[in-house]
Amino acid sequence: MLPILKAIFYIPLYNGLIFLIGILPGHSVGVAVILFTVLIKLILSPLSHKAAKFQLEMKTHESELNRIKAQYKDDKQAQGKAVLDFYREKKINPFAAILPLFIQIPIVIALYYVFYKGGLPAIDSALLYSFVTVPIPDMHLFGINILAKSLPLAVLAGIAQLGQAHFAMPPAPKKTDTPSLGNDLARGMHVQMKYFLPVFMAFVAYAVSGAVALYFITSSLFTIAQEVIVRRSLAKTHQHSSNS
Repeated sequence: MLPILKAIFYIPLYNGLIFLIGILPGHSVGVAVILFTVLIKLILSPLSHKAAKFQLEMKTHESELNRIKAQYKDDKQAQGKAVLDFYREKKINPFAAILPLFIQIPIVIALYYVFYKGGLPAIDSALLYSFVTVPIPDMHLFGINILAKSLPLAVLAGIAQLGQAHFAMPPAPKKTDTPSLGNDLARGMHVQMKYFLPVFMAFVAYAVSGAVALYFITSSLFTIAQEVIVRRSLAKTHQHSSNS
């Protein structure tokens, strides 16, 4: 890991996890991983909320955007300008979905290193802040040793990722009457992200450890819950606007 990533992200996150393990009854690493992941997701939720809102807005205006793209299909420059004008008219910020991803990338990398390279159950006291004590971690959760590979947790990680893809991903581009390389590529990428990614996540979760699988499961379930909340919030907003 790069020194700057280690100093800014890894060490604080490592201390946070060890601190949480220390204050939990029984010093359960499994419970600590779940709570710690939820805590990090809550801290990042304002950014994730904006990204989820953008995805839902794109779904809402999908037919209008397809109409614009069809209208200017022979003039990509005019098409791009028309799409941007549409975003301005609807007050949609396309960068709202990109910024959270860039911010979360170093955090996700650091969390991966914490759960995979952190050395648990051994604890590196040289990395700990003065107020963080060294606990004796319990590496078992519901009888599963999360330090080792766990097929049940890996399968659950894949299922959770599949659910996240179903809820959070925009719909696949529809087939058009005229063949389009861009459209075909977009559809292919959509299928891979929706179905291949869960399999890949399950494979990674099994190859690494049960702790990483727990992180994937908790993260995906949190994202699904957030998506449901955002959908209900937008539905109430649209209903209120239509009644006004």
